[in-house]
Amino acid sequence: MPEVSEKPLKAGFVYVGPVGDYGWSHAHDIGRKFAEQKLPWLESVYIESVAEADSARIIDRFIQEEKCDVVFTTSFGYMDDTLKAGMKYPDKKFMHCSGFKQTKNVGTYFADLYQAYYLNGLMAGALTQSNKIGYVAAFPIPELVRHINALALGIKAVNPNAEIHVRWTYAWYGPDKAREAAESLIAEGCDALAFTEDTPAVIEVGQEHTEKGKQIYTFSHYSPMQAYGKDSVVSGQLVDWGVMYEKILKDLHDGTWKSDDLWWLVAEKAVILGGSFDAPINPKFIDALKAVQVDTNDFGSVSVYDLVMKRYDQMKKGTDLFDPYTGPIADNTGKIRIKAGERASKGDLLSIMYYVDNVAGSIPK
Repeated sequence: MPEVSEKPLKAGFVYVGPVGDYGWSHAHDIGRKFAEQKLPWLESVYIESVAEADSARIIDRFIQEEKCDVVFTTSFGYMDDTLKAGMKYPDKKFMHCSGFKQTKNVGTYFADLYQAYYLNGLMAGALTQSNKIGYVAAFPIPELVRHINALALGIKAVNPNAEIHVRWTYAWYGPDKAREAAESLIAEGCDALAFTEDTPAVIEVGQEHTEKGKQIYTFSHYSPMQAYGKDSVVSGQLVDWGVMYEKILKDLHDGTWKSDDLWWLVAEKAVILGGSFDAPINPKFIDALKAVQVDTNDFGSVSVYDLVMKRYDQMKKGTDLFDPYTGPIADNTGKIRIKAGERASKGDLLSIMYYVDNVAGSIPK
C-alpha cells in the first residue's frame, strides 16, 4: 500500500535581528529548525533583520510570492502590521510573538521570562558587594519593565539594601550601545549586570573586568551565553521556542488551531534557568550562593542556592505554588500596586509600566 503523504504546510518567519545575534532572533531560528526536524510535512522560510517599519512588505512577500500558509512575526513592533495582514488575507493564519491583540486568524504567543529573572535576582542580591545592580535594557515596553521588576523582586527577597539602575539603549540589536551602557553602570559602582539586548556584549564587558581582577557578575539572556563569560556569568534565562513552534504548527496542520494567546512559562518547559543548557547555575558560583543564608516564610532559613532550586521546582509545577508578583508590592513612589496576598493577573503583567520600590529612577515616556 503506498504511503499517504501528509498535506504540506509552509510557514514564514519574520525576524527583527540577524539569526547570528545570539539572542532573540537566534533563539527563534533554533526553534524553527527544531520544528522542521520534528514535523516532516513542514516547510519554512525566514527573513532576518527586518525593520519594524518594513514588516508589512515582508509579510506580503511571504503570502504572495512564497505562498506561506502561516506567518510568524517575532517582534512586539510588528503587531499592527500583523493585524492588518490578517484582515488583508482572511484565509491565511498569523502568529504574533509578544503582542496582545488577537483576531479570528491572528493569534499571539510568548515564552515569558519573568520567573527566571526573579531567580536571577535572588542570585544577584546574594552576590553583590556594592548593592548596586545594573540593567541594560532595549526599549521601555511592558515586557522589559516586567523583567526588570521581577529581577528586582528577587534581589529584594535576599537583600533589601540592593538597588537596580537601568540604562536604555533603544536597540534590540546594539552591541556597541550595550557595551557602552554596561561600562557606564560598572563605572557607577554596579558589580552585577542583567540585560535585554540580543548580543553577548554585556557579558563580554563583565568577563573583561573580571579577568582584570574586578569581579562582575552577569546574567545571560535568551541564548546560552555562558561561553562568553565563563568567570562572569552566574546564570540566566534560556528559551526553548522549539516546543512552542511544534505545538502551534501541529495544531495548524491538524485543524485544531485557535487564535488564542499562548503564554508559556517554566512549567510548560518554554523557559529554562541557566547561562548554558548544561546547568542552571555556573558551578563556579555555587559555593558562594551556598554561603549566604536567608530567612523565608515557607522554607525557614535556607542558603540562597537552595532557595533558587526550591523556587525553580515550584515554578516547574505552575504559578499556584509561587509567583514573584504576589503582594504586597509597592512602586518606587510608595504606592501599593499589588495588595498583600493578591497575585498580579496576566493582564496586569502584560501592561505593567511602573518600577517596583528597589529600582532607581523612572521609566522614560
